[in-house]
Amino acid sequence: MGLLVIVEIGLRSLFGFGNPLIYMGDEQIGYLLAPNQRTRRFGNRIEINEYSMRGSPINKTPTPSGLRVLLLGDSIANGGWWTDQTNTISAMMMRSLASLTHSNYQEVEVLNASANSWGPRNELAYLEKFGTFNAQAVVLLINTDDLFATPPTSLPVGRDRNYPDSKPPLALVEVWQRYIAKQQPIPEMKAVQNEAGDRVGINLEAIGKIQALTRQSNSQFLLVMTPLLREIGEPGPRDYEIKARQRLNDFTKTQQIDYIDFLPIFNSTTNPQALYHDHIHLNLQGNKCVSELMERSLLQRLGNIPLTQSY
Repeated sequence: MGLLVIVEIGLRSLFGFGNPLIYMGDEQIGYLLAPNQRTRRFGNRIEINEYSMRGSPINKTPTPSGLRVLLLGDSIANGGWWTDQTNTISAMMMRSLASLTHSNYQEVEVLNASANSWGPRNELAYLEKFGTFNAQAVVLLINTDDLFATPPTSLPVGRDRNYPDSKPPLALVEVWQRYIAKQQPIPEMKAVQNEAGDRVGINLEAIGKIQALTRQSNSQFLLVMTPLLREIGEPGPRDYEIKARQRLNDFTKTQQIDYIDFLPIFNSTTNPQALYHDHIHLNLQGNKCVSELMERSLLQRLGNIPLTQSY
């Protein structure tokens, strides 16, 4: 019994087990992180505010002399358990923008509305529900897989080990459920995953609607896409990804969407593997690269520095 107590304490104090982030279902969004949470996972601090964003509490309306940017995305924007709160893309951008524009803005905020496995339709639904928070700029950060994202659904909440809807009674229970016990299938997910029709076209339409909402609120809109690690170098993206990427390129030109594709940028680096935590998610160095280019692009579009470089 004493050994179990020691193991329980160790799992909680060293790894943060027993206090996972919990999710809640939403009819339109599918799911989102439950508001007002704080935890540490593997030593990394994670905070979720009252609007289910990864970040500190905010005022619904920004200060009149402030700069507010709204970042929408999936686990790449969110950073997950492997990224400390201070090392997320949004936090890095906020610190840098605050130092660069201190004389222009009284306060700088980069809001981070994101969740694991969100796609353009989840992000659109979040924007439709909560609005732009009066942000001067809205950034949609996607990855190649998001072009094929399925429709929003709340089916995983409370049924998939990665989307718990309640805290486990013990850290030992969470370890058992997450790493040892077999994941029970969710039969209803097959219909969602086998969505018929032009999925790429549907997601492009959602991106277009996000752009329209930002225009209605007089916000700048920036679309950013990061590649999968296997797309970098040879042989490059697969045929179906090449076609989807071309459709996205054509769409952004037709819709006059400001767009940064990080595939050629990462291809030009000497060691792109050093930017990744795994096959899709970025590490600290990757977050830094993305945040710096996004920041420069935003400053150009907001009129704070001359337009001297295109991406």
